[in-house]
Amino acid sequence: MINLIGKHINLRALEPEDLDFLYTTENNMSFWKISSTQIPFSKYLLKQYIANAHQDIYEAKQYRFIICNTENVPVGMIDLFDFNPQHNRVGIGILLLPEYENNGFASEALELIIDYAFQYLNIHQIFANITADNKKSIALFEKFNFKLAGLKKDWIFTKSTYKDELLYQLIK
Repeated sequence: MINLIGKHINLRALEPEDLDFLYTTENNMSFWKISSTQIPFSKYLLKQYIANAHQDIYEAKQYRFIICNTENVPVGMIDLFDFNPQHNRVGIGILLLPEYENNGFASEALELIIDYAFQYLNIHQIFANITADNKKSIALFEKFNFKLAGLKKDWIFTKSTYKDELLYQLIK
């Protein structure tokens, strides 16, 4: 069981007790533009997802951590995805509930996951896809020396408009 401990947060594996948190978060339509979700998730489907969350990242090619504050209250999620051990790279995505923003939780979570990916997964590079209008995420990733590597024009279609998506990379 993976548990990464910081000063103000910890990153832990999904647990059956996270069902309601996951159900509420995944079905919050304001987050759908980030996740490319188009229909709500059922509790049944999310129970299955949690039941399979024990899979090794080498098998599933992804891993979701729950970000918890010092009271062990879930405040967000950070995902490793598109894990490619052949080329030593992995994608990263982070979602923090709005009421927990501006507390340093996202920075601390990103720092913990970068260390984990480089030290334990032997990753050479981490990448993030961020819409060009997401100034908070851009600032967060640039704070950790992610560099702009590319632009995908009109990549995300949301609310009847197209948005550019930026590719950021952190190379070890």
